[in-house]
Amino acid sequence: MKNLFLSAAIVLGGLTSFASTFPTTNTIVKTISVQDEYTEIKVVEVPVAVTDALKKAYPDAVLTKAYKNAKNEYKLEVTVGDKVGSLYANADGSWIKK
Repeated sequence: MKNLFLSAAIVLGGLTSFASTFPTTNTIVKTISVQDEYTEIKVVEVPVAVTDALKKAYPDAVLTKAYKNAKNEYKLEVTVGDKVGSLYANADGSWIKK
């Protein structure tokens, strides 16, 4: 009888180790998006280097709107055929990937 209780205690003790829960860790990821403030400017105020780069890269493109930020970077809203998109360039006409 003593062996029966002892073996039952060992079996139950072995089963409880599998029933224990592992502590869960919550990983919190904070995303901070930095957005440059672009102010709308007239299309004629866009530097010639930028418009020349646009004509060279996209000959059929029509510049509909232009924006400028404090770093003299330009955001151009362009229409090519029936597609509308935004391009980014700096003052000397080099394209910026964003």
